[in-house]
Amino acid sequence: MERTMTENTGNHATQLREYGLFINGAERRSARLMESLNPYTNEPWALVPDADAGNLNDAVKAARAAFDTGPWSALTAAERGALLRQLGDIIRRDAEELARIESTDNGKLFREMLGQWQCLPQYFYYFGGLADKVQGHVIPSDRNNFFLYTRREPLGVVGAITPWNSPVLLLVFKLAAGLAAGCTFVVKPSEHSSVSTLEFAKRVKEAGFPAGVFNVVTGQGDIGAALVRHPHIDKVAFTGATETGKVIAASAAKNLTRVSLELGGKSPNIVFADADIDVAANGVIAGIFGATGQTCMAGSRLLVEASIHDRLLDRVVALAKRIRLGDPMAEDTEMGPLANAPQFNKVLDYVKVALSEGAKVATGGGKCPRLGGLFFQPTVLYDVNNGMRIAREEVFGPILSVIRFRHEEEAVSIANDSRFGLAAAVWTKDIHRGHRVAHRLRAGTVWINAYRVVSYAAPFGGYKESGIGRENGTDSILEYTETKSVYVELSGQPRDPFTLG
Repeated sequence: MERTMTENTGNHATQLREYGLFINGAERRSARLMESLNPYTNEPWALVPDADAGNLNDAVKAARAAFDTGPWSALTAAERGALLRQLGDIIRRDAEELARIESTDNGKLFREMLGQWQCLPQYFYYFGGLADKVQGHVIPSDRNNFFLYTRREPLGVVGAITPWNSPVLLLVFKLAAGLAAGCTFVVKPSEHSSVSTLEFAKRVKEAGFPAGVFNVVTGQGDIGAALVRHPHIDKVAFTGATETGKVIAASAAKNLTRVSLELGGKSPNIVFADADIDVAANGVIAGIFGATGQTCMAGSRLLVEASIHDRLLDRVVALAKRIRLGDPMAEDTEMGPLANAPQFNKVLDYVKVALSEGAKVATGGGKCPRLGGLFFQPTVLYDVNNGMRIAREEVFGPILSVIRFRHEEEAVSIANDSRFGLAAAVWTKDIHRGHRVAHRLRAGTVWINAYRVVSYAAPFGGYKESGIGRENGTDSILEYTETKSVYVELSGQPRDPFTLG
């Protein structure tokens, strides 16, 4: 039901795409629409539905019916796997188109989005192959006349709430495992970047998934809150800010709805004196300025051994100054704008707070004077200590905080002195130290001499306030299942009804 509409803006007309909700296998109009802004131009480029409670109820009802009695419930695990692989093929075919749409909607580099979309088919192939390998166990019974086994059964209807920074990648972290397990989904993407999820829904339908298995309800935060509270949702899978995750967990607990939460981070990039300075500097740059710093695993704290502090700082600053800001669609652009005005203002406020607490600016620190709009300069702050807000709170922007340490013990202490524990990196040529420090860091993912690498085959998630549960890898499919124990009486003889066992 996508349509193209014309909006007059000053002396020229802008073509706006209009999208519908995706409920029960079909697009559906909404009484209310929201403008989706292109962060590069800061102008509307699409209209997406602002759903109401009735739309949400219809989506949940469709997902419930598909799970309970629909054709999805009758499919074998192997048949579900085949559908996932078919979806992977379609995504591979349309990766470039979908990457352009997502880049337009959230302002991230087209080449980064293209890399994500080209990788996404692997998630569907991996979990498609895993679908028929979820097994129960035969348990030796302590009763000779009983056969005892367990089954892994799909959990039910999943409410997935996704953020604006990598909408479909972070959806697929949930969706591929959940569909492989046999669950159905109602998805609520961020109101700031909903279009790519609605486009993705068309491909789900094309792949042959039965109606109701995958539903998309777009809108403001109140729709997300209603999804969490809905009594027919069996699990909420959320990626986003830690404070929002806490609210979701508390709300879901009222119905004892299960949750998995992939939340924020304040990840340390630890560079020891024996590290290759040039290699480490490149890793630091990628860790914080990739995706304009708008990623939960951003390496926003740079911990540097004192003896190389100045050398590494100079190298990082030199690289940061050379980062090319510009049109996200251009091949030579290395950093795009921030995704929306509230996020831009938040990042700017954090710089002001850091300076008021004694941090110093080595480069950047504010709006890009050449481009204006939502473009923020790559910013490096030094003389930061781990007690400052800039070192303790997630900024979600292109700000690097540089902190000195004197020895390994202090580095580990500073790194772990955080309420977050999503990711970390260790840079050293000493293989013993690399493993030793990695094992001591309280983080869900640790890289040694690398940063910002993920895989569909490896679990991803955080310690402490960085989340609950894991996405990706073989274990993640179990997060979308229930375990059932089955006792089979073998003798056929009557039992004493008043005796347990």
